[in-house]
Amino acid sequence: MKKIIPVIRVKGFATQQTKRLSEKTLEKTQIASIFFAEVASVFIFITVLVKETFSRDFEFKEFFRQCFHIGYKSLPLITVTGAIMGLVLTIQSLTVPWARLVFDLLPGMVTVSLIREMGPVITALICAGKIGSGMGAELGSMKVTEQIEAMEVSSINPMRFLVVTRVLAATLMIPLLVLYADALGILGSWAGANIKGDVSFALFFSQAFASVGFSDLLPAVVKTFFFGAAIGLVGCYQGYNAGRGTASVGIAANSAVVIASFMVIVIDLIAAQVSDMLIL
Repeated sequence: MKKIIPVIRVKGFATQQTKRLSEKTLEKTQIASIFFAEVASVFIFITVLVKETFSRDFEFKEFFRQCFHIGYKSLPLITVTGAIMGLVLTIQSLTVPWARLVFDLLPGMVTVSLIREMGPVITALICAGKIGSGMGAELGSMKVTEQIEAMEVSSINPMRFLVVTRVLAATLMIPLLVLYADALGILGSWAGANIKGDVSFALFFSQAFASVGFSDLLPAVVKTFFFGAAIGLVGCYQGYNAGRGTASVGIAANSAVVIASFMVIVIDLIAAQVSDMLIL
C-alpha cells in the first residue's frame, strides 16, 4: 500500500494539471475565435458600407441633416477648444527663459504646431468624444427599440440611411472643424502674445504664415479626413451592433469613444511616419 499511494497521488496531480491546461487552451481558443469573429464582422460591415456608399439611391436629405448636426452643433465646443489651444500654447512658450530672445519666431512656431499636430489631433479627440459617442448611443438605442428592424420591414435600407450618411458627414465635416479650430487657435495665440507683450495683428499673422509651407498644410488636412472616417465608422459600428439590453446603449457609446480616440492616435502616428518619408 505504501508503494501504491504515491502513484495515485501523482496520477491525480497529473489529471488536475491536464484539466487546467485544457481549460486554459479552451479559454485561449475562445478568445481567438471571438477576436477573429469580430474582425470578420468589421470587414463585412466596411464592405457593405462601401457598397451602399456608391449606390444610386443616396439619402441626400439625411446626409445634409447629419452634416448640420455634426458640424454646426459642434461649433461652440470647437470654438472654445481652438481658442484655448493657441492661447495656452503661447503663454506656456513665453514662460521659457529664452523665449523673449526669439519672440519674433514664436508666431511661426505656434502656427506650425497648431496646423501640423495640435489642432487636428485635439479637435479629432474632442469630436470622438462628442460625435462618436452620440452616434453609438443613437444607433444603439435604435437597435434596442428595434427601430432598425422596423426600417428593414418598411423596405428602407438602414445601412444606407443610418450608417452611410453619418460616416460621410463625419468624413466631410471634421476636416472643416479642424481648419476652424486652427484659425481660432492662431487668433488665441495672438491674444496670448499681447498678454505678455505688444504685437500688432498684421505683424503677428505675417510672421505666423511666413513659416507655414505646403508640406505642413497638406498632410495635416489629408489625415483629418481619415480621422473623420474612423470616428464615424467606429461610432456607427458600435451602435449598429449593440446588444439587446438597455445597458448595451451605454456600452456602445463608451466603446465608440475609447476605440475612436485610439484610432485617431494610431492614424496620426501612421500619418506622421508617411509624411516624414515623403518629405525626406
